[in-house]
Formats: sequence, structure tokens, C-alpha cells
Amino acid sequence: MMDMDRIACYRAISSRDARFDGRLFVGVKTTGIYCRPICPARTPKFENVSFFASAAAAQESGFRPCLRCRPEISPELAFWRGTSNTVSRALALIEAGGLDDDDVEGLANRLGVGARQLRRLFHRHVGASPVTVAQTRRVLLAKQLIHETSLPMAEVALAAGFNSVRRFNETFRELFARSPVTLRRGREKGKREAGTLSVRLAYRPPYDWDAMLSFLAHRAIPGVELVSQDSYKRSIAFGEKSGVVTVVPADKNRVDVTVRFPDMAALPQIIARVRRVFDLAADPDAIGAHLSLDPILAPLVAARPGLRVPGAWDGFELAVRAIFGQQITVLAATKLLGRLVQQYGAPLPAAMREGEGLSHLFPSPARIAGAEIATLGMPAARAMAVSSLAQAISADPAIFGRRASLEEAIAKLRSLPGIGGWTAQYIAMRELREPDAFPAADIGLLRAMAVDGRRPSPAQLLSRAERWRPWRAYAALHLWAAGTQPTAGSGKIQRREHEREAA
Repeated sequence: MMDMDRIACYRAISSRDARFDGRLFVGVKTTGIYCRPICPARTPKFENVSFFASAAAAQESGFRPCLRCRPEISPELAFWRGTSNTVSRALALIEAGGLDDDDVEGLANRLGVGARQLRRLFHRHVGASPVTVAQTRRVLLAKQLIHETSLPMAEVALAAGFNSVRRFNETFRELFARSPVTLRRGREKGKREAGTLSVRLAYRPPYDWDAMLSFLAHRAIPGVELVSQDSYKRSIAFGEKSGVVTVVPADKNRVDVTVRFPDMAALPQIIARVRRVFDLAADPDAIGAHLSLDPILAPLVAARPGLRVPGAWDGFELAVRAIFGQQITVLAATKLLGRLVQQYGAPLPAAMREGEGLSHLFPSPARIAGAEIATLGMPAARAMAVSSLAQAISADPAIFGRRASLEEAIAKLRSLPGIGGWTAQYIAMRELREPDAFPAADIGLLRAMAVDGRRPSPAQLLSRAERWRPWRAYAALHLWAAGTQPTAGSGKIQRREHEREAA
């Protein structure tokens, strides 16, 4: 149960305050059901409710999801970030399937803590055990697929991460006292073409979609990514299979995700990556309130209250982009990446192309490891760095996995060929989703924080950015997006152009 003001929570559910959606869940003792604070059902009596920090916490306490407000489509907020980085990293690993083929002991080892300590941290910050969190994710994804798609139940079970249809059916009977198929009866079924599935993912408003799509559009790799109007499309691969994912902003603070992929067992991984790329788990209110305490950042946050940190689909792809972009413009690096894709990327199956401008998959590390990529028109030293990086990742695919701390992650990245301090911080921001990563040596950030034409040193900027913790990555995005400079002795901002953009 949440350690918070019960009266304040009850006021939130009584007024159906949307600001609390995703922040708390309410369990009703008389019905055994847990709901979102915006549930249209009659407000239960004060003495009959319990409040929880997460859906997993409510489910671990014996409550089952409401069929009216559908907790599975509530915003999944990263409210624990800044409170426990270990829990944040563990949750990211669980979302990526960290407990599908491993146990809590193995998960804890990857995070550099003991299993007992990890369980204690989860109960403190999430209100449920790691295993319950993983199980709740599977149940809620399955429930969403039942409601929103016409997938056969066996495929729903597979797509949600259940190991067997029998276990899937047993879980739903335990939770809902009914079979999964009865939850679909009388409900509208989404249209589905062969190999295609659409789901909606929620986020916490506000969201600066113009900034996000502009960022992705300027860096879209020809043949692999395409941004047109309000949609983002890219080719994807898991194992030997490939497909296409499309993301489009929808109404009610959600995004439509259309997946064309031959194996729906990859759906949880695809959803996890979409959340990562579009930073759907961010809590802009909490981040903005903290950064606004700084007079330099306050007007920037006010101008772009929904600015997110764009994530990366794949760590190797991002690292190659960062190395290619060293000492050249974003446009030049993107063109160079396009040539790399055409030369070494596997062609996308013809059935997946449909004239969308997507033609290839990004080359795998194994494909690039022995390639003579200097022939693409780049310095030999940089080409050697990319080839060496590809060899290192081929030998250890877990290089871009989450680490016990930001410092450990940066140290591991900097040990890779061609990866310096700036590149390591940039990868930590976009691939590892470290909210406190901060490339202090970036020329754009140094110019943005210049006073009377004098730029701070990277060390001085790091010291200045201490007050922005644990959201320094978001501070960096605001400074990059604004292209601004503070005037001397005030918090006022003057517009100036950056010498070069971030990679």
C-alpha cells in the first residue's frame, strides 16, 4: 500500500482527477477490483479502499483489474526514477524480458545487488516483487490484446509472453473467475490483416510531438527509417525475422502502434522499444517542476513542457551513428549511414516494403565487423573504429545492457573502440535511457550556457548541472532544443545558433 495521504488520494478518485492517472491505483475491498483514479464507476466509500503505487502492487495484494477503466491502458509512469535508480534499471530489464528466461537472482546479479536487497527495493518503491511486476505486465498486455484485437487466444498468449496457453487460461481464471474468451464477447474487435497487429500505448501529457518527430526526422536513416507528417516508420528485426513498425500520435494521450511482423512472440520486445524511443514512461510534470527551479531552465521548460528525450531502437545502430557523426554535420552523417545501409544492410522482404521508403535492415555487427567501410567515403581511422566496435559487440551482445550505475555504464562504453566521453553519455541518454546522463563537453550545451560570450568549461558545466540531477538528460534536451544563451546576471534568454547539432 502506498505511504501517502489517503485523504488526498480519495479526493483524487472522487473528482476523477486525470492528473493522477498512472500515479496511483485504488483497490476496492468490497469487490476485489482495482481501478484507475478516472474510473467511471461509482466512487466507493473511504473505508473500503486501499491505494497502491502500481498495478503490480494492487495485483499482489489480491485485487483484479477493472473491466471498465482498464488499468492496462493507463500511462506507465517512471515515478520511481530519482528515488531508486536500481529499481528503474530493473524495471527496464523486466520490460525487455529480463525475467522471461532468468530468475530474480540473475536479475539482481546484472544490477550488482543481492536478490534480497532487490526485492526489498521493489516493495519499497513499487509495492510489489519483481516477479509480480513481470507477471502483471504479461496479464495486462494480454488483456489489452483481448480487448483491442481479433488475435486468436493462442496468439494472444504467445504475444503477451506466456509460455503456454494452459498457463494463460489458468491465470485469467484465477484473476477474473472467467476464461479469456469471455472478456472479448460483446466487445468491438480491431481489424487485423495477416501478420499485422495494432495496439495503443498511453503516456502522460503534455507531449511535444513536433519536437520528437523533428528530432527523429533529421536523423532518419535512409532505407531504415521514415518520418512523414505525424508518423514514424522503421524496419525491425529479431533473430532471422524482419518487419516494420509504425507509430502515430492518437487521441486521449495515446499512440497507435502498428506492427507487421511474422512472429508475434516478439511483441513485448517491440512495445518495450517503442516506449524507449518515444520516452512514453516519462512524467513531464515531475521533471518540469524540478528543472524549473533553475532560472535558466524555467523559461525553456515553460516553452516546451512536454519535451522528451528521444530513445534509440538499437544500441549498435546508435553507436555507429555517433561515430559517423564525429566532426561532421548531422546531414552528412545521415547520408553516410544511408550508403552503409545500401551496401551492407539486409534487404527488407518485398511484402513489407509497400512503397513506404523502407528497403533495408540496419547492418548487423557481424556484417560490418569484417567490412571495408572506408570505401563509403570516411576517414580510415573512423572506419576502423566502427569495425572494431562491431567485432566487440559480436563477441558480447550484452554490451549495451543496463548496468548497476550510470558511472559503470559510462566506463563500460568508454572501453569500446571509438567511444569517447561525449559518445558514451549520448548512448547512455538514448539507448540505456539514463535520465541523468549528460554530455558536458557538447559544444551546443557549452554555448547555451555561455554568459557574456564566455563559455563554461565542461567541468564548470558539470558543476552547474548538479542542481539538475536526476534529470540532466532532459535539461540537455531543453538546451539543445532552444539553442539559447543566458544573459549576464539574469535568467533571461537570448537566441543563438549552435555550431553543430547533437548526433
